[in-house]
Amino acid sequence: MRTKNSISPVARHQTHRGLAPQDERLFAARQLPALRAAADDLCWLLDRGYASRSAVELVGNRHNLTSRQRMAVSRHACAHEDVQRRQKLRVEPGRLQGHELWLDGYNVLTVLESALAGGIVLLCRDGCCRDIAGIHRRYRKINETIPVLRLIGETAVALGTSRCRWWLDQPVSNSGRLKTLILETAAAAGWNMEVELTFSPDHVLSHTAEIIATSDGIVLDHCQRWVNLARLIIAERLPQARLLDLSWTGL
Repeated sequence: MRTKNSISPVARHQTHRGLAPQDERLFAARQLPALRAAADDLCWLLDRGYASRSAVELVGNRHNLTSRQRMAVSRHACAHEDVQRRQKLRVEPGRLQGHELWLDGYNVLTVLESALAGGIVLLCRDGCCRDIAGIHRRYRKINETIPVLRLIGETAVALGTSRCRWWLDQPVSNSGRLKTLILETAAAAGWNMEVELTFSPDHVLSHTAEIIATSDGIVLDHCQRWVNLARLIIAERLPQARLLDLSWTGL
């Protein structure tokens, strides 16, 4: 699922992304058994072909989950068939040597901003990291934006990529400003980066033969090759990130 979801009007003046005031209560240790049971139930239903929306509603009602808890459970879960297909298409980071990396811009950026800001980041059934913050129609630069851009650039250079090409949703407000910020950060560091604005990054990333970075399930189900960039950066550069695994056994 996309990371671009509605945000509270309060977030218009946010300086961080990711941690909502109620998250300490909604995702406290005492809540985890119910959340993991719900995630397990949802995966069971998806494995048997139930439609995602109705399955989430059924599981959410059964376990009396709030809307934010339902979002977390739904982002964690996917069918086992989806896991297998996505893992077959995943390439190891070492394969990026000498190749371009195409980034699902807002998807990768917001997950890492949430991780750096101390927000909850889900370690999902397919091995991807996803946030429960998101954006909708408007992107606002926060305190973590430039540090995250540097993390991405430094990681791309360390992996030997020939170039990074960012794809941003043109309809999202401030995409032009973010493009400028990315290019300025890259130029200052001497990185080879390009930024493209398009009405459908999903379509572009789903059809390119280049290696892409995303955790968007729809894109992962249609792309040719992908790298788990956000999880790599979190594992190697953000050990303080608040990872939440809702599976019973983990991956």
